[in-house]
Amino acid sequence: MTDTIDGAALLNEVEAFHRRFNVFPTEAAYVAVALWDAHAHLIDCFETTPRIAFLSPEPGSGKSRALEIVELLTPRPVATVSASANALYRLVDSAEGLPTVLFDEVDTIFGPKAGADEALRGFLNAGYRRIGGALRCVGEGSNQNAQVFNSYCAVAMAGLGSLPDTVLTRSVIVRMRKRAPNEKVEPYRQRVHEKQGHALRDRLAKWADSVRDRVAGAWPEMPEGVTDRPADVWEPLLAVADAVGGHWPNRARTACLELISAAHDNDEASLGVRLLTDLRDRVFCGIDRMPTAAIIECLLRMDDAPWGDLDDKPINARSLARLLGQYVTPANNPIKPRTFRTPSGTPKGYYAEDLTDAWTRYCPPPGGESATSATSATPQVTGVEPVAASPASIRNTTPETATPPSLVG
Repeated sequence: MTDTIDGAALLNEVEAFHRRFNVFPTEAAYVAVALWDAHAHLIDCFETTPRIAFLSPEPGSGKSRALEIVELLTPRPVATVSASANALYRLVDSAEGLPTVLFDEVDTIFGPKAGADEALRGFLNAGYRRIGGALRCVGEGSNQNAQVFNSYCAVAMAGLGSLPDTVLTRSVIVRMRKRAPNEKVEPYRQRVHEKQGHALRDRLAKWADSVRDRVAGAWPEMPEGVTDRPADVWEPLLAVADAVGGHWPNRARTACLELISAAHDNDEASLGVRLLTDLRDRVFCGIDRMPTAAIIECLLRMDDAPWGDLDDKPINARSLARLLGQYVTPANNPIKPRTFRTPSGTPKGYYAEDLTDAWTRYCPPPGGESATSATSATPQVTGVEPVAASPASIRNTTPETATPPSLVG
């Protein structure tokens, strides 16, 4: 008779093993990492496999140690600090089974000084979903055949700074930090602790085999509000938690909400979304149209924004038009500057009505009091011929907003 493995107790041991060598920033991180270790043993049961990313602003924050512990607990681990996409495709397609790829120092691949490695990014993004892969020509000389290489496998990463948005949105993010003086961990010694980790790994594999059929048919209930890509990321982890039982289903859903919220709060919005949000909350503020020159002047007055240094030069009319041209008006036309008449001339500028659809679709909801009510002292332009005030007429409205020029109808 085969002994039944208590999944909840086993995952408690996995979590405790991580706690011996790492101080994670939150309880939610311990939950997510332990679930991720277990999900790697069941990866063939899922449609997606979330990446897990240990990121920090400074070295010495425990990222590499976290990867070392994950390596002990996951099946067929392959640790690397440098790999070509082609090598990884062949690794995943090997007869030995799906690997768990562990990328340390991933900032050297995607960091600001590294240049973009689009092939590797494609591997990471495509391999997040079971149907992902790459089409390559194989053979010699003129004897070439097209072959699809699979890229679906579990991937854990560690690095400084951040990652490309397309990778971040496919990841559970653990933002590591240096240990405080009162935070102690056990010194890690591979020759001692490797056997302990592998014993846990083997028990995880045995437990996974006992629940594989049940997990493959599972449709875990998502916490309220978790949809789309975040749901894809967390579905395998919640399925594991439900299969484990005990307190893990509740802990997993609490961790899911906490880490999704933290990722949203810490994620740097794309430059386009940042521009749209600044225009809505700190420039237009209820005004219905504004000359390009006045918009640029407002943006350049924002000391906490990137507009004074875009590719080593400040934002100008051309770069403003390029950034806004990615988005469309409510009539589904690209947002473009339009000419309107003022007593002093016919400047080109932008209408709030052209931006409203993009504001609704891409910008986060305004926090607290709306920008319009917060800047109610700024007159709205409703006349046919708005007049742009001179730069000297720019006045402060609230401490939090930039200082949009007052337009008088």
